Amino acid sequence: MLAHFDWLHGVAGLFVGTLVGITGVGGGSLMTPILVLLFGVSPQTAVGTDLLFAALTKTAGTATHGWRATIEWKVVRRLATGSVPAAILTLLVLSQVGKFGKDSSDLIKVFLGWMLILTSIATLLQKQLAVFAKRQERRDEDEQRWPTVILGAVIGIAVTVSSVGAGAIGVTALLMLYPALRVSRIVGSDIAHAVPLTMVAGFGHWLIGGVDFMLLGNLLIGSIPGVIIGSLLSSRAPDKLLRPALAAVLLFSGFKLLS
Repeated sequence: MLAHFDWLHGVAGLFVGTLVGITGVGGGSLMTPILVLLFGVSPQTAVGTDLLFAALTKTAGTATHGWRATIEWKVVRRLATGSVPAAILTLLVLSQVGKFGKDSSDLIKVFLGWMLILTSIATLLQKQLAVFAKRQERRDEDEQRWPTVILGAVIGIAVTVSSVGAGAIGVTALLMLYPALRVSRIVGSDIAHAVPLTMVAGFGHWLIGGVDFMLLGNLLIGSIPGVIIGSLLSSRAPDKLLRPALAAVLLFSGFKLLS
């Protein structure tokens, strides 16, 4: 029975990895609801495991973007200035929730549901919002320092609680703040920022007992070839069909978690 479930987890990793490679949407918005809704993993364990899963996979992504010089390190530093302290404070709050007779899994489940709904909207409207931002008056990037730090703090809280927010939502917000930057540099910066954030948040969840390392290993075995396959298929994938379909799945998952 255990081997059977290990095999299914590997298939889930393959599926999510392939979709991430094709669409670029963060694995947290796909993997965490799958673990909770299909495999019955507790929300806290699903989030903690997915955070370390993201840290490991996005380290490879950061190396690739760094090699291609598609990372705006100034933006990464600004985001991390807000997100890492916010993640640590959020972990402290989550670690104390149980002491007040409340289950942190319930809080995580509700927060995850709303984040999936927001991610579905961001996934659907990302390109339209990027076009709108580029049409606006050009702004000095130095003026975006504190808005970017605040965005980092918001993402830090969202990712630590739900493992969702650093993908579609983060990229969409950065496209609005930095319309002059190429999309490849926005995506590369978002991925690079996700590494320290998910590492800190994932390590914190491990300390409070929210990581399943056996599950993590099975997911990685499937996701690594999945990301490679998805990346090879990305140029041929029908984006006009995939994004609405993905948004619909995320929206359904969000409402299912809230019901």
